[in-house]
Amino acid sequence: MSELHVQSGAVIALRLFDIAYSIDLKEVETLWSERFGGTSMRSRLSSAPTKALAFDVPPVLLTMDPVTLSIGNGTHTATVTARLYDFGVVALSVRVPTGNMPWVEFSDFTNAVDRSIGPNVENGPWLQLLSKIRDSLTPAMTRPSPSALSEDYLIAVVQKWNEPVKGEELPDRVDLIPVLSGENRPLSEKFRKDLLKQRFSYYEDDLVVVTWDRAFIYEPNHDSDVTDILEVANAQLLEFRYYDELLDDELPRMYELVKRARRATNLLAPRRFADLARKLYTLVAEVTELTEKADNVLQVTEDVYLARIYLASLEIFRVPTVSAAVDRKLSIVRDTYDALYAEASGSRGELLEVAIVILIVIEIVIALIRHTA
Repeated sequence: MSELHVQSGAVIALRLFDIAYSIDLKEVETLWSERFGGTSMRSRLSSAPTKALAFDVPPVLLTMDPVTLSIGNGTHTATVTARLYDFGVVALSVRVPTGNMPWVEFSDFTNAVDRSIGPNVENGPWLQLLSKIRDSLTPAMTRPSPSALSEDYLIAVVQKWNEPVKGEELPDRVDLIPVLSGENRPLSEKFRKDLLKQRFSYYEDDLVVVTWDRAFIYEPNHDSDVTDILEVANAQLLEFRYYDELLDDELPRMYELVKRARRATNLLAPRRFADLARKLYTLVAEVTELTEKADNVLQVTEDVYLARIYLASLEIFRVPTVSAAVDRKLSIVRDTYDALYAEASGSRGELLEVAIVILIVIEIVIALIRHTA
C-alpha cells in the first residue's frame, strides 16, 4: 500500500480571550468598517440545516491582515481572522496553509506550528492581534476586561490526498497519534485508543477526530463547520472558566462582608444587610445572564452529524463540569442573598417593634404627666 501524501491542507491555531462583559456586535461591524474598511460578516454554519444547528446570536467574523511566521526552518504566511461573541469572547484564528508533503512531514509541520505559536510560546502574534482588536473596538465593549484568561486549540486539516481514501481507513493508513498528541515518542496502546475514541464520519470520504486540545479533520468539501463548532465549544469553556474563577474570588469576599454586616450595631444592621443583598443579587443576575448566553450560543434541535460533534466536544472539554461548578457557586450566593434579605427584614421588624414599644411608653408617660398635673 502506497504512502499517503497531503496534497492540500492547513494547520489552524486558535486562541480565545475573554475581553469584556459583553460586546455590541452591530457596533463592532460599524467600527471595523469605518476604521479599517475591512470586511466583516455574521457567522453561520454552511452545511447544517438551520432547524438542526444554528447560532442563537451569530458572532461577527473579522478578516485581519496576514502574518508571517517562522515555523521550523522556514517562514510561512498565515491568514488571520477574529470572531467576536456577544458574551465578551474573541476567538483569534491563525491558519497556515500547506500541502504537497508526505504524511509524516505534515505531522511534523503540525507540531512545528504548535511550537511556534502554541500555548507554551510567550512570543508570537497573539498579543499584537489582541491589542488591535481591543484598541479598535473598545467603544463596542461593555466593561472591557483586562483578564489574561485564554484557551488554545490546534486543528490539523486535510482537504485532499494524493489518492482517494475513505475516512474509516485513515487510522490504518497514517499515524494520527503524533498530530493528536504532539508526542513523538511511542504512546501506550490504551492512550492511543483513548485519543482515537471520538471519531466521526458522515460521508465515506471524511473524518473528524476530537481530543482535549487538538483535532484532526479530513474534509474534501472545504466546509469549515466542524472548525467553527470546535471554536464555539472552546468559547463556552473559556466563558464558564472566567465566571468560575470570578466566583472563586468573590465568595471569600462575600463571607467577609457578611461578617462585617453582622458586626454592625442594630441600627445599622438592616441597611448593611440590604446593601449587601443588593450587591449579591446584582452579581447573580449578571453571571446568570452571561452564562445563559454562552450556554445557548448554538441551538441544537436535531441529532445530526454536526450536533453530535458539538455535544461530544462539550463533554471532552468538560464544559458541563465547569458550568455545574458555576451553578453551585451561584447557588451559594443566592442562598446568602436570601439569608441576608431575611435578616434585613427581621432586623427591620425588630426595630419597628422597639419603636412601637417606645411610642407606647412615651404615650403612657405623657398620660401620667397629664394626670398628675
